[in-house]
Amino acid sequence: MRLSPTGALRQSGNLFAMALDVVRTMPRRPFQAREFIQQAWFVASVTILPTALVSIPFGAVIALQIGSLTRQLGAQSFSGAASVLAVLREASPIVTALLIAGAGGTAICADLGARKIREEIDAMQVLGIDPIHRLVVPRVLASMVVAVLLNGLVSVVGVAGGYFFNVVLQNGTPGAYLASFTTLAQLSDLWAAEIKALVFGAIAAIVASYKGLTAKGGPKGVGDAVNQSVVITFMLLFVTNFVMTAVYFQVVPQRG
Repeated sequence: MRLSPTGALRQSGNLFAMALDVVRTMPRRPFQAREFIQQAWFVASVTILPTALVSIPFGAVIALQIGSLTRQLGAQSFSGAASVLAVLREASPIVTALLIAGAGGTAICADLGARKIREEIDAMQVLGIDPIHRLVVPRVLASMVVAVLLNGLVSVVGVAGGYFFNVVLQNGTPGAYLASFTTLAQLSDLWAAEIKALVFGAIAAIVASYKGLTAKGGPKGVGDAVNQSVVITFMLLFVTNFVMTAVYFQVVPQRG
């Protein structure tokens, strides 16, 4: 099905309106604590192992590339700081976001899409139950919390993997690698990465929930909604990452 420019604009407006509804509904009571815990455990269970496995080659590739570059420039003592900055600032939030969107987001979209085509969402609205408050908000909060925690896991695994590959495969000096951590890196880099992960988790959950609640056309429509949610989430994540990175460099003074 081809989507006209006006249809794409309408879909974008509806997605933004749903995001505003989620923000407006978050403080509403009662809070769905049981749904939140179940969703947080589910998202964590399907993303922890893939995220840890993906972060190892990410850290290894970054360490090998930066180690080779610093050796050519005669600046091997800065290989540790550069690797940590690359993993901490960019690699860990992006890996976390991709896994949250690819594993957790698809499950959220499929679950809500199945409820939609079974007319459970319509039945909830007839009974006066708000699907945003009952179903979407717990999933968004769960994705945000899990994304923040997974970002810490990716940072630790990525830095450890970079250390191993730099020291073992490139004959780097362990002391110089560890001592250069604080040369360029600072605590604000970690906070910026955690904020990125928080925002990325919210975007992934909101897009997945929106596509799931608007799914139609039976099981095939649910499958199409899942595919569309992944593509849309990836596009929004990269744009948001660029904007947040640009703002960070303008706000936080960098060490020289």
